[in-house]
Amino acid sequence: MIYYIGAIGLIIIGLYIALTKRNLIKIIIGLDLFETGIFILLVCAGYIKGGTAPIFSKTELDPALMVDPVPQALVLTAIVIGVATLALALSLAIRLYRHYGTLDMRKIRELKW
Repeated sequence: MIYYIGAIGLIIIGLYIALTKRNLIKIIIGLDLFETGIFILLVCAGYIKGGTAPIFSKTELDPALMVDPVPQALVLTAIVIGVATLALALSLAIRLYRHYGTLDMRKIRELKW
């Protein structure tokens, strides 16, 4: 239960940062916190207390107590995609800073190419 609260807390904090800040780096960090909260929420949803790995090596294991490996596999894939997306966003932020000299989104919107 505490993991669900922590995951929802990260989601809310990340969403708040992404929606209220003007600095592009802070917005990217907020989106990354939001994404991390989603990952934790997905892993918590696939967890079974006292569960075992889904390996049928012993016949006395109950299939209902086995943890589903699909959420963990999806989260691992999403983490790799998230790291690549974060690197791309940060490289775009660097390019915007070099071109405009600021990371403030309101000032960038006002400027023309």
